[in-house]
Amino acid sequence: MSTLSLDELASRMAEIDFAMLSTRALNGKIAARPMSNNRDVRFDGDSYYFTLEKTHMVQEIEADPTVALTFTGSAKPDGAPPLFVAVEGRAELIREKPAMKDHWNEDIEKWFAEGFETPGIVLIRVSAERIHYWAGEDQGEIAV
Repeated sequence: MSTLSLDELASRMAEIDFAMLSTRALNGKIAARPMSNNRDVRFDGDSYYFTLEKTHMVQEIEADPTVALTFTGSAKPDGAPPLFVAVEGRAELIREKPAMKDHWNEDIEKWFAEGFETPGIVLIRVSAERIHYWAGEDQGEIAV
């Protein structure tokens, strides 16, 4: 078992573009969907995602902000094994444009034609509380 620091893990997670964001659906079941983090993973355990106000996901987060993220990275050309990360955390819905601008990336304009000025756009910040990772035989857990 290895011990990665939060900085080391966040650096490796930044290489992974998509995460699966899981919420508790209003019917009590687990709902998951792929979300692009735009490689915007902070060294303090926060990650950010854009969505639209009228989604089930926003309703679910408003009802229960406990969420999970899963990341899967590819094996490295140097033979390093793929990275798997499971994050347990809390989601916060942010509607203020300055915060959105700080996390905006032109790569996501294909989903939001008017950028962060798109009507109904919402920024989701997931603050990690516990992170478990696996990379080949290495694994560990980080409490945030």
